[in-house]
Amino acid sequence: MSEEKLLSDFLNGKTEYTLGLFRFFIDQLAEMGEVNLRPTKSMIALEAKTSFAYITQLGKNFIHVVIPFNRPYEDNLCFSKIAQVPGTKQYNHHLRILFKEDINEEVKGFLKLAMG
Repeated sequence: MSEEKLLSDFLNGKTEYTLGLFRFFIDQLAEMGEVNLRPTKSMIALEAKTSFAYITQLGKNFIHVVIPFNRPYEDNLCFSKIAQVPGTKQYNHHLRILFKEDINEEVKGFLKLAMG
């Protein structure tokens, strides 16, 4: 039996509110370029040329996105946490989207930067 995850594994049982946020977020990404969703064991990888962000949690009323960069972008209003991955030069930038309005120009700028 395969351990491969499907997108539906992550979306089943989620609230309509969260599903709406998820769809809106993916639509916003699609406007920036071609994006592939690749479900992994514990998250949904967002890929353009390479993986550029990860949806790590679909809560009752939010989606949580992690965007890895090779340096911290401290001067922002959108990330709830920035943490260096131990032993690497990678800094994970945590973004919690509670409302469609949270996907603003600042967030889109960081997503475009991550997409390359």
